[in-house]
Amino acid sequence: MNSTWDLVTLSYFSPKTWLNASYVYRLVGLFSAWRESSFLLQWSEAIGALLISLVFIFGPFITTGLIGVWLIAITGYWGILTLSDREKPGFSPIHLLISVYWGVSAVAVALSPVKAAAFSGFIKLTLYLAFFAFCARILRSPRLTNYLITVVLGIGLVVGCYGVRQQIFGVEQLATWNDPTSELAGATRVYSYLGNPNLLSAYLLPSIAFGVAAFFVWQGLLPKLLATTITLVNTACLYFTGSRGGWIAMLALMATFLLLFFVWFKNNLSPFWRKWLLPLVFTVLGGLLLAAIVSVDSLRMRVMTIFMGREDSSNNFRMNVWMAVLDMIRDRPLIGIGPGNSAFNKIYPLYMSPKYSALSAYSVLLETAVETGLIGLSIFIWLIVVTVNQGVRQIQRLRDNNNPYGMWLIAAIAAMAGLMAQGLFDTVWYRPQVNTLWWFLVALIASQYQPKQKENTRNNIDAESMFVVNK
Repeated sequence: MNSTWDLVTLSYFSPKTWLNASYVYRLVGLFSAWRESSFLLQWSEAIGALLISLVFIFGPFITTGLIGVWLIAITGYWGILTLSDREKPGFSPIHLLISVYWGVSAVAVALSPVKAAAFSGFIKLTLYLAFFAFCARILRSPRLTNYLITVVLGIGLVVGCYGVRQQIFGVEQLATWNDPTSELAGATRVYSYLGNPNLLSAYLLPSIAFGVAAFFVWQGLLPKLLATTITLVNTACLYFTGSRGGWIAMLALMATFLLLFFVWFKNNLSPFWRKWLLPLVFTVLGGLLLAAIVSVDSLRMRVMTIFMGREDSSNNFRMNVWMAVLDMIRDRPLIGIGPGNSAFNKIYPLYMSPKYSALSAYSVLLETAVETGLIGLSIFIWLIVVTVNQGVRQIQRLRDNNNPYGMWLIAAIAAMAGLMAQGLFDTVWYRPQVNTLWWFLVALIASQYQPKQKENTRNNIDAESMFVVNK
């Protein structure tokens, strides 16, 4: 069973043989001699971290077009570094599956009924994946990792504080975000600088996760108080968004954190607590959640709309969109219509119900299936499974080495779980402010990749070590 799982998750994947046979990979380091004489490229990693941080610093405040321009610049810089690299860059199973997904997307463009629109989406996808590759390279440095996570936390605090301020002083609602026939029709939903409550809730998830991890990583009373403040402010702001998907995402984030915390601390627990800690914690938290739903009227009414089906206008809208999207998938099941919202907007009107126009599928999994077919969806799910598996393996390795860096990986997996939970019912995941954070989380895990050694390999190494000692 374990061998099958290791095969599926590419645990023993070794890129050396495959890369050495790749003609494209031979371009890596082609201009390494030029790099030796470049003054700026002596600081290439620090410059790279600065470029990434600027995406996060200005992301909530500028247009998506400007973010796209900056991603183009980062892609160009990543290309320069790759061609002039003195050392071969790291390549993990995560990189491999992302490359495969990119290839499937390229095929989807070639076979798309709206090739021009699909090619536009393919360019955007390429920029995001290049951003992942660049981040995975830079995040190999613990110092730069701490810097970039601190930037994410700092900007998240600014965005969260402004959202809380909107709740306190009130803010104009930019759209009809609540069912106009419900008792919550006039309720305030905050959106901070992002202009949409659902987008804001997704944006805050990585900051909340990293805030919890920072409490354990940062040393000293003041840094821990800052980490606590960041977590509480952003959690409050997420609640004030009134986003049901965001609340579900928060539950997924918390559950994942608890499970991974158990993995991290279980060696320090007695047999009794190893057996009963998780059931007790989940029972207590479930009771507190139930008590909050029962005692807070606005929360109870909002939560109950989740179970109202088509009686809630938001639910009804999504269900109509999903039905149309399923018809789109049924007509092009294998390879889809091509990536991007432009291709979706060209094809969706042919299937939509009257008065239910939409810019996306309102589900990341359905969106992936409609864009790249069931082939692309399978690879995307495989990518998530491999990423989480690699993350858990590296968490265990860092735990055994008493390396607090493992807390950042716990936060990354928890934030990914939250984003995907919300992504089941929404597609704010595709907005640049959120998508860049998603690929940053994946890159954080990929940057720590170390191939798993087979038992016979480990035994040979141990035997050789004993031979050397005895000799």
